[in-house]
Amino acid sequence: MQLFDLAGEVAVVVGGTGVLGGALAEGLAEAGAKVAVLGRNAERGAARVKSIIGAGGLAGFFSADAQSGESLRAARQAIEKALGPPAILVNAAGGNDPKVTVTAERRFEQIALADWQANLDLNLVGGVLLPCQEFGPAMTARGRGSIINVASVSAHVPLSRVVAYSAAKAAVLSLTRFLAREWAPKGVRVNSVTPGFFPAEQNRKLLFNDDGSPTERAKSIFAHTPMARFGDARELVGAVIFLASSKASSFVTGADIRVDGGFLSQTI
Repeated sequence: MQLFDLAGEVAVVVGGTGVLGGALAEGLAEAGAKVAVLGRNAERGAARVKSIIGAGGLAGFFSADAQSGESLRAARQAIEKALGPPAILVNAAGGNDPKVTVTAERRFEQIALADWQANLDLNLVGGVLLPCQEFGPAMTARGRGSIINVASVSAHVPLSRVVAYSAAKAAVLSLTRFLAREWAPKGVRVNSVTPGFFPAEQNRKLLFNDDGSPTERAKSIFAHTPMARFGDARELVGAVIFLASSKASSFVTGADIRVDGGFLSQTI
């Protein structure tokens, strides 16, 4: 299956210290890529790198704040020196915030502008804009590369309660398509993956009660998902490796691959 062999490639995973990003980092390493795990938490980053190396892969942790251009620039320079020039960028940083979640105690009109801006900065600026501005031009200069942005089902249909997150992820899809058009003539492909519901730190309280049982929101998700379950982080790996491989997806750009158990196909 040489179509999916990433040997010799350098892959950067922004947000590689998280649940989804970490699983993607491990998957890319298993496919043969040298992986740069980027994030703010050195302890979790080191643990992820240890797991990759223990499985026979090659990886390094590089401390970076996705919302700081200066931090990303320093990380890119360190990656190029340690692993080589990246040809794959996975943008997996982001998440929801209780301060911008509509509840009985916090109505939509009570969301503070500063909190709204902070969540858009996390999911759009740090989630796509700044990493693409830092790593994208180097790829276009070399004439090859694949950028994969992590979107959300809420980018396609705005979910209840998570209003700022939904708005930001919709913008991620739009920015992905914009960059796909801009950079295609320069050899860089830009796509996205749309995960369904994958339990992670930022949404666990919305999905599980303190005793571990599913919340009413989780039950509603199951009822709306034809596969009637949550996804596992490893189930995103295949789509990302496909998009990362210049052999498997050489004519694919501006696309969004849904890994959602059929959630966006369900109506009534």
